Amino acid sequence: MEKVPMTTDGLSPLQEELRRLKSIERRAVIKAISEAREHGDLSENAEYHAAKDRQSFIEGRIIELEDIISRAEVIDVSKLSGTTIKFGATVTVADEDTDEETTYQIVGPYEADLEKGRISVQSPIARALIGRTIGDSTEVRAPGGVRGYEILEVSFA
Repeated sequence: MEKVPMTTDGLSPLQEELRRLKSIERRAVIKAISEAREHGDLSENAEYHAAKDRQSFIEGRIIELEDIISRAEVIDVSKLSGTTIKFGATVTVADEDTDEETTYQIVGPYEADLEKGRISVQSPIARALIGRTIGDSTEVRAPGGVRGYEILEVSFA
């Protein structure tokens, strides 16, 4: 079973979603199925079929979340330090062509959110940055082409 790196901030929402699905959503869908059954003929009962579909989704998501959480290797980023880029680092880079600065935090695949500047450790840019330090330049081979970046800052918040 392959471990999945994850920050403590990334684990919390997954645990909360699992708790909500098990304690609230699961009960609500069972109630909806029960109420739909009372309406009679199940073969033409759209409410019943919608509730069963919802139940299937919820149970599948519960299984998925339990798997992810059981394989999580939680890393407390606040205990990390240094100037070498590794999992959990917050990195400011400058595009060598446009001088545009961007800041990313390297996180696990289940907590990545580009709009929040959180990129997966498995992404092309993260793989190109890991092991580098301030002042280094690196090329990133991404679907949009090859881009050059200079590393301006590395921190662990």
